[in-house]
Amino acid sequence: MPEVTDAEIARVFRAEHGRAVAALVRAFGDIDLAEESVQDAFAVAVARWPVDGLPPSPAGWIVTTARRRAIDRIRREKARAGKHADAAQLHESGDTAVDGEETVVPDDRLRLIFTCCHPALAPAARVALTLRLLGGLTTAEIARAFLVPETTMAQRLVRAKGKIRDARIPYRVPDPGELPARLGSVLAVVYLVFTEGHTAAGGDRLVRDDLCTEAIRLARLLAELMPDEPEVLGLLALLLLADARRPARTNAAGNLVPLAEQDRGLWDRDRIAEGQALVRRCLRLGRPGPYQIQAAIAAVHGDAATVETTDWRQVVALYDQLLVVAPTPVAALHRAVAVAEVDGPAAGLALVDALDLDRYHLFHAVRADLLRRLGRIPEATAAYDAALARTANAAERGFLQRRRAELS
Repeated sequence: MPEVTDAEIARVFRAEHGRAVAALVRAFGDIDLAEESVQDAFAVAVARWPVDGLPPSPAGWIVTTARRRAIDRIRREKARAGKHADAAQLHESGDTAVDGEETVVPDDRLRLIFTCCHPALAPAARVALTLRLLGGLTTAEIARAFLVPETTMAQRLVRAKGKIRDARIPYRVPDPGELPARLGSVLAVVYLVFTEGHTAAGGDRLVRDDLCTEAIRLARLLAELMPDEPEVLGLLALLLLADARRPARTNAAGNLVPLAEQDRGLWDRDRIAEGQALVRRCLRLGRPGPYQIQAAIAAVHGDAATVETTDWRQVVALYDQLLVVAPTPVAALHRAVAVAEVDGPAAGLALVDALDLDRYHLFHAVRADLLRRLGRIPEATAAYDAALARTANAAERGFLQRRRAELS
């Protein structure tokens, strides 16, 4: 019998946590009960699997064990006697498959994602709850990722679950008429998780590998559950294409390496190919949206063997499309960078200076680089200082400090 290691159990936990919690929320209608029972089930797995071996269906084993634990919890709570009969009935007539292992309704997780990302919840709470329930991250892990105390994150999670309960937020996939508005909230949560991983807000490392991996896993889950939604496919493509550059974004010392200086031989070509295939699939669907257009921009970069061979005119044209469907100052800033490659740094700087992004460190970093290229050294120095004052990430700060030092 192959040995079942703690690492294998942890892998199953991360992969199956959301599936198990979603199945129990469907069965009992109680997020706290579902979450605690799944935790109990994995504690049993840690004790039993190294002895008994990995079950034929780990996911089914976890759901079955968690369900039994949930029923035991209900029976022990005398104050919830009204639910005792319900629990017994669920146990007797529950959905069971061969060998007594639970089946999981395919869209249970989709229901849970839409519950976690309901517009009634604050955006920060949506992110935290999605990572907790769908991703199985601990409260401490989520707190570290978003640079808040663990007690603050715990309170945020409690309030979010309380809001779902008190507001009676339904555990369901929205009706077709509601879906476009609600899907945007779901995609935004996954994108926020990735962006925090791609460039961490603080800390010593530029990239949080765990958050990038988790965001891509959630995006894959959405694409599996909603294969005909082009913005879902666009988001997955965007994350894959951006993450493909991860190995080249820092050097051996952990220093940030900008796009123009990256060793493109280190880029993950399999991820680029998958992302580009998804972009082509989106084009065939013919319903363009912000994530699809951003993915197309990333695909252009993925096509270029060097920064000099990048089709910057196509990048500018794609940003023009993006600004039609999602006109944001940050998108305009990135368009200005592309314009600078086509028409020169003066043209790019004129566009940058028209933006109101004083609090955004990349606004000042872009200005500094364009001013440097124009030979306006004192102004470039001041812009680097402004960028440094607005970022807490050590890798970004180190890069900006080196660039500033080069000016003298």
